[in-house]
Amino acid sequence: MTGQEQVQRTTYPIVGPLGKFTLRMLAVVLAGQAIAVFFGAQVARGLAIAEGNPGLGQRWLWIGIGISLLAVLAAGLMRRGVGLPAGWLVQLLTWASVLVVPAMAFVGIIFTGLWVLCLRKGFEIDTRLVS
Repeated sequence: MTGQEQVQRTTYPIVGPLGKFTLRMLAVVLAGQAIAVFFGAQVARGLAIAEGNPGLGQRWLWIGIGISLLAVLAAGLMRRGVGLPAGWLVQLLTWASVLVVPAMAFVGIIFTGLWVLCLRKGFEIDTRLVS
């Protein structure tokens, strides 16, 4: 290396090469999303119990916990090849949770927006760090 530190890049078929900074930003988004989805699962459980169906409430709670754990796992695997697709799966499942708790649309809008913003701007920042 000639004075410049080489940036580790992971290449993905659709998005292209992603550097360390982009992957870190995406991991932070997924960590925040995991917390929001967990609280959304609590709301889904409470709504089901209020409607008189505690069994369904428990099911929604465990499904929400599973999505939250998937988000944490995807954040941890972001440097590997499965991290980005798992992150997209978390985005999709967050949008699917709108069918149970309509207020999760706000969570979907915020975190999917952050996800796409990090993908776009992270690439620009990574290229500036290289040059």
